Amino acid sequence: MSKEPHDMSDILHLNPWLELKRYTSARIALGRTGVSLPTEELLAFGLAHAQARDAVHQPLDVARLTQALESAGHRVLAVHSAASTREEYLRRPDLGRRLDDASRRLLSQPPQNEVDLAIVLGDGLSSTALHQNALPFVESLQSHLRRLGLTCAPLVMASQARVALGDEVGELLGARAVLVMIGERPGLSSPDSLGLYLTWQPRVGRMDSERNCISNVRPAGLDVPQAAHKLAWLLEQAFSRRLTGVALKDESGELSRLIEHDATLPPSRPT
Repeated sequence: MSKEPHDMSDILHLNPWLELKRYTSARIALGRTGVSLPTEELLAFGLAHAQARDAVHQPLDVARLTQALESAGHRVLAVHSAASTREEYLRRPDLGRRLDDASRRLLSQPPQNEVDLAIVLGDGLSSTALHQNALPFVESLQSHLRRLGLTCAPLVMASQARVALGDEVGELLGARAVLVMIGERPGLSSPDSLGLYLTWQPRVGRMDSERNCISNVRPAGLDVPQAAHKLAWLLEQAFSRRLTGVALKDESGELSRLIEHDATLPPSRPT
């Protein structure tokens, strides 16, 4: 005599927050089986943890990314921080903030023209973020740079890089501002998150309070057009007011809202 398939409804208890789950990628409303999580959720957690670890340890594929950028018409200079290995980079954050000697010599060549902006592409704590988002963002930014009339140095791709590495790069290139695009520390739902750090008048010793940051740039977070719109607003204000950091607040507004209202400036805030 065949047995009926077991009904799981008396074992699996769904979380009452299940309706809210569609609004966030955070781990909520996982349900439970007895006193434990359902097997599916445990496996999903293990996969997310492995993806986060891979994002941190996967080497930056400099050759492949350089080829993609150069095919799109961008000149690329490859540099390296003073951290010689990934292990040393993770143990010694200070070494990731300075260039090695060979890179310093490369960037110390006399520039042909003064530039407004240096753009640094750094692996940071997620090379995955750079592999997936660097080219789309650089391409999206070009129209804004043309509109603002800003000149740029060749792209600088930095391995084993921390944010402050951009200060030395920008100083050596004689740029008035530096943008560091860098892989952020991966979360368990965001191994591909890119951070953007803008610093006016870069030089070694700049503090984090002297930068502006746009975080969580990725398809499932702040998408590329929105991020490029916000950065363009910050660039325009930085070059107008000659500063970045805590004195420069992001009032760029939402790109979708501006398009919807056919506006070129965000609506004024109530006083």
